[in-house]
Amino acid sequence: FVVRHAERADAAAGTAPMMATDPDLSDIGKARAESLAAALKDAGITAIYTTEYKRTKQTGEPLAKALGIQVTPVPAKEMPALLEKLKAATGNALVIGHSNTVGEVIAGLGVAEPVKLTDKDYDNLFVVVRGEKPTLVRLHFR
Repeated sequence: FVVRHAERADAAAGTAPMMATDPDLSDIGKARAESLAAALKDAGITAIYTTEYKRTKQTGEPLAKALGIQVTPVPAKEMPALLEKLKAATGNALVIGHSNTVGEVIAGLGVAEPVKLTDKDYDNLFVVVRGEKPTLVRLHFR
C-alpha cells in the first residue's frame, strides 16, 4: 500500500505549502490519518515505512498504534534501500511518501503505469499487487 502523507499544517486553503519547513499535520490531516488507519486496520499490514519528515510519520502513527507496530523511517533520498525492504517483505507493507516520491516507489515495485500527484492530492490509496507483472489499484479515502 502506498499513500502520500496527509494534509500539512502550513498548507492553508488555496496556497502552496512552504517546502523549506517540516510541518506537523493540520487538523484535517490528522483526521485523514485516522481514516487511513480505519481503512487499513484489517489489511494485514506488518510494516509501515515513512520518510524522516514529521508529516509522513504522523500519517502512519494512528495505524501503527492500532496494530501495535512501529513506524520505520527511511530517509527520502534512500529509495533503493526502501525498495529492497519492500521486495524482501513477507507481509503487507504501507509506504507513506510525498507527492514526488509516491510514483517513484510504485515504479520501483515494477508497475509500468506512471503515477503523478499534485500538491493538492491527499486522498489516493495505491495498492500494488505483486507478481510476475505487478498491477496497480488506485482507491480514494477521506
